[in-house]
Amino acid sequence: MMSENETRRPRKRWVTAVAVVAVVLVVAGAGLWAWHEQPSFCSAICHNPMDPYLPTYEAEPGQPAADKWGNEVADAAGMMAASHRAENGDTCMSCHVPTLGEQISEGMTWVSGDYYDPLSERDLDDLTAARGVEGDEFCLNEACHNYTREELVELTSDRAFNPHVAQHEERECSDCHKAHRSSVMVCAQCHTEAEIPQGWISPVEDAMLLKPIPMEDETE
Repeated sequence: MMSENETRRPRKRWVTAVAVVAVVLVVAGAGLWAWHEQPSFCSAICHNPMDPYLPTYEAEPGQPAADKWGNEVADAAGMMAASHRAENGDTCMSCHVPTLGEQISEGMTWVSGDYYDPLSERDLDDLTAARGVEGDEFCLNEACHNYTREELVELTSDRAFNPHVAQHEERECSDCHKAHRSSVMVCAQCHTEAEIPQGWISPVEDAMLLKPIPMEDETE
């Protein structure tokens, strides 16, 4: 007959083994989740057509770079992805917050290869729909730019052509501010003497960029 110590020893080993496996799984899961929020994950795991976007995020403001389509950028400061990373430490997930359903759908699209490459540009409506917000909420919120439209007008009131005044019509933030390519001073389309911020380009230069042709079911 086995002693009490002899019968308990195998059980203790089994419990220890299960505990070790559980800890490993928890640590691995936490590490994967942390990596999931990094640009390197987006580029390495799911998004083959996202490869050109990673350099725009890692570009250093004040230095030349290339945009998501390979066009030369005189100063990476004009790309919001680069400037937001350098100034605030933002990552892809700071702006792109997909739902679980969207992630599953994109994963299936990636596996099947049924996607456009290079990707055409998404507008603010696409981004707000993905995040479940409306219009200005994408940029003007407590976590990002905690201003109202009126406060933005006041902040840039010292400029000869105040880009935030709705002189002709109210513009969306994304009309001028671009994340993965040079931002565009839209005012300069008519007011050629309007000051173009460092790293930005004029509408004429924007029209000359090499861009992918949008598909019929996509918007530029």
